Amino acid sequence: MSITIDEMAVFCKREGFVYPNSELYGGFAGFYDYGPLGVEVKNNIKNEFWKAFVQQREDVVGIDGTIITHPDVWKASGHVDSFTDAVFICRKCKTQAKADASERDAKCPKCGSAMQKGNAINLMFQTNVGPTDSGTASFLRPETAQLIFTNFKLVQDNARKKLPFGIAQTGKAFRNEISPRDFLFRTREFEQMEIEYFVHPDRINDCGFFKTVEKMKLNVLTAEMQKSKKQHSAMALGQLVEKKLASGWQAYWLGMVHQWFLDLGIKSENLRVREHLKDELAHYATACFDIEYNFPFGWKEIHGNADRKQFDLQQHMKLSGKDLSYYDEESKQKIVPYVASEPSQGVDRAFLAFMFDAYDYDEKRGTVVLKLHPKLAPVKAAVLPLVNKLDKEARSVFDGLKEDFTCTYERSGSVGRRYARNDEMGTPFCVTVDFDTAKDKSATIRNRDDAKQIRVPIAELKNVLNNLIKQTVKFEKAGKPVKS
Repeated sequence: MSITIDEMAVFCKREGFVYPNSELYGGFAGFYDYGPLGVEVKNNIKNEFWKAFVQQREDVVGIDGTIITHPDVWKASGHVDSFTDAVFICRKCKTQAKADASERDAKCPKCGSAMQKGNAINLMFQTNVGPTDSGTASFLRPETAQLIFTNFKLVQDNARKKLPFGIAQTGKAFRNEISPRDFLFRTREFEQMEIEYFVHPDRINDCGFFKTVEKMKLNVLTAEMQKSKKQHSAMALGQLVEKKLASGWQAYWLGMVHQWFLDLGIKSENLRVREHLKDELAHYATACFDIEYNFPFGWKEIHGNADRKQFDLQQHMKLSGKDLSYYDEESKQKIVPYVASEPSQGVDRAFLAFMFDAYDYDEKRGTVVLKLHPKLAPVKAAVLPLVNKLDKEARSVFDGLKEDFTCTYERSGSVGRRYARNDEMGTPFCVTVDFDTAKDKSATIRNRDDAKQIRVPIAELKNVLNNLIKQTVKFEKAGKPVKS
């Protein structure tokens, strides 16, 4: 069962995933707060990104830069002069909208009247550092990338990394969107997960890892396909490089992130890779590809991967007068590293894609089953006493699990009602303590997705749940099957 973006917003609010910001005062467009369940999912997404692309790699390290920084950072990056959007203004009601539609026959989204093109506005939020009257004007960062570039030399020296290597960062970014819309998709405050991957400028195709993804097939929509009005088609990453549409490093990182989405539960048919048209490319990019998700409101970007060349480091060297070059021991030369790939994505857009892909209305159960990957689920296990008189035994099981897993304890209502509640909130496993527990020292684990049950000794619960969450064992093989 598919739902609209507005219905997803209602579901997220009802279940405690996402709330409209400042709802007490009528709301504040473009801002959202994450509730008790949503904050857990959001943190899990960030943790899985960091684990996969930083902690489990020898060639990537991380930083955590500030939200406000020296204003010259944004002058050097081009944001002060180029980070703008054109607006349309309604001739009748004066509503403003982003000029991302055809300039001819533009209609007001509010009253339907004709609109005229207005001036371009800068999307950065300006702020004042220090006393209001004499402080320094700066900005809330519109992206996380620039702090990676300004800290490049320090990170490279401290981490003792040789090219090729990457620097990652996650964190808040802010854009004063003209017309925020589609729930979490286009907001004014959001979080990013980003990597800048630096290589020698003469070796942008020398990717030692490329053979691991070369034959991986993705749904690809090239610029040429778009011009010819064709649909996306399956294409191996090796073909992108052969056709010289992407470098080896850029294709490699596209494959790695695409696989990350698949591993965390996104269906392959809901993902495609779209090449940017020439007039879409940012001023710093040689090539750019988006990983898009098939939302109810169309194919939209959830990940971007740009070839940023040497633009950023050269710009910061030019404006600051400081040397950010790298001494290459092999060639005995000082070079400016080349950003062959910039895997960048919004946490909130990823959250939205995971939620849509997981949402399933089960006709038989008569309730929503949120089939989030166990690694992303806000609660890993719910511990339930069959009846309240088993509270002491169930509490003992809960206390034994809560140090290792995010758990909840449920004793209110019938077991069936408690199962349904946890299905809707995405809890993958319910552990039920019943009258046989005292005899066989075991408990029943119920699987969210198919409602099947297995019997597992309490002493083995931690190990079994850990394997089920990591999906290293199939549910029916993890314990003794229980007939329903």
